[in-house]
Amino acid sequence: MPKILVVDDSATMRQQVRQVLSSGGFDVIEAVDGQDGLAKVNADKDVRVMILDVNMPRMNGIELAEALKANGRMDAGLNVVMLTTEGHAELIARAKAAGAKGWIVKPFKPELLLAAVKKMAA
Repeated sequence: MPKILVVDDSATMRQQVRQVLSSGGFDVIEAVDGQDGLAKVNADKDVRVMILDVNMPRMNGIELAEALKANGRMDAGLNVVMLTTEGHAELIARAKAAGAKGWIVKPFKPELLLAAVKKMAA
């Protein structure tokens, strides 16, 4: 069962994403912000996909993706999807440059999120 790390400062959003991914057979863990997410993914090499919000305290999702690229974690088979209310072209470009493979705008369609994660976790 592939492990997915959901990083979002909204407990409600983490719960919604967890329900969707758990129903698809994924093992889901959660982090409350970018710093928490970075610590958890570096401690657990089994995480295959990370779902990151952009706007979070302490470290935002794009900064987290940049840190993962810098430390080589993305080169070790980790895939990143941004799940956010943001849709600015410059943010999307920055996330792609950091190695993010997808950008999904909230509110999200559960079937699209699940399909994206299944593809990346394979």
